[in-house]
Amino acid sequence: MSADWDDLRIFLTLAREGSLTMAARRLGVSHPTVARRVHALEERIGARLFDRLPDRFVPTSAGEELLDDAEMMERAAESIGRRSAGLTDTARGVVRISAGEAMTTMLARHVPGLRASLPEIEFELVTSHMLANLSRREADLMIREQVPDLADIVARKLGRVAYAIYTAPDRLTVGRPSPEKLRALPWVGFDDDHSYMPGQKWIAALLDGAKPTTRVNNWLVLHEAVRHGAGLSVLPCYLGDTDTRLQRVGGILEDVVVEQWLLVHRDLRTLPRVRAAMDAVINLFQRHKPMLEGRERGTRVAA
Repeated sequence: MSADWDDLRIFLTLAREGSLTMAARRLGVSHPTVARRVHALEERIGARLFDRLPDRFVPTSAGEELLDDAEMMERAAESIGRRSAGLTDTARGVVRISAGEAMTTMLARHVPGLRASLPEIEFELVTSHMLANLSRREADLMIREQVPDLADIVARKLGRVAYAIYTAPDRLTVGRPSPEKLRALPWVGFDDDHSYMPGQKWIAALLDGAKPTTRVNNWLVLHEAVRHGAGLSVLPCYLGDTDTRLQRVGGILEDVVVEQWLLVHRDLRTLPRVRAAMDAVINLFQRHKPMLEGRERGTRVAA
């Protein structure tokens, strides 16, 4: 039996997604195409690969055995794709950078400078709390607060980001209020699913475990709520200090300083366009180190 890789790729996707509709959406093909290609693969193999349940496709024992081999082929195909890109790659084309929404906003402000130094490179900035799969080229570079324990990932420390308390100017007039005064004011924070975000443990400790009166799941929504008077919150200094509609309350929160890491797949780091983008991002962090660390009020951004 000689299986076509495209058929095996469709088989893998259906096994992972569990439904024809989701597999078709993931692959960018039609629903009947997925069904037809899987049926053709079963015919060539001579075995049923899926149990068709009312709400889900589940691999049979034969499907489970094929799944292991197909995943090995997938990893090999991905490796070939990454390595072959470097054979003809130049410092031009698209570089996709994944980061959280606050960091993506900071990068977006500096896109003109990045493009000026790398006019042949197009930047795609992708906002996500989740890790992009660098092996599958979901992103070329990632900026994250921790280094994941993943094989083939190379990490470069970019620097540290400081956090502080911010509020709309008319919300608080006292320069350094006491914890009791702060505790009595309304706060904006993240919901339970995002309580791991920087500053949330600090807020919980201040409020003695009580929840902020306004809760969100996105840094930019949190920023917007604070600047319009919903309450106080902890923000990265590169967002808060550059906003003319916010004032910092007190100093930097020493317990909430967070490291930033630039992540790249080992096979991609020598590609000229990826290497050039890496150098540009590293240089950007070095030039703006005082602002990122909350030691310099950067260019103020008006509403």
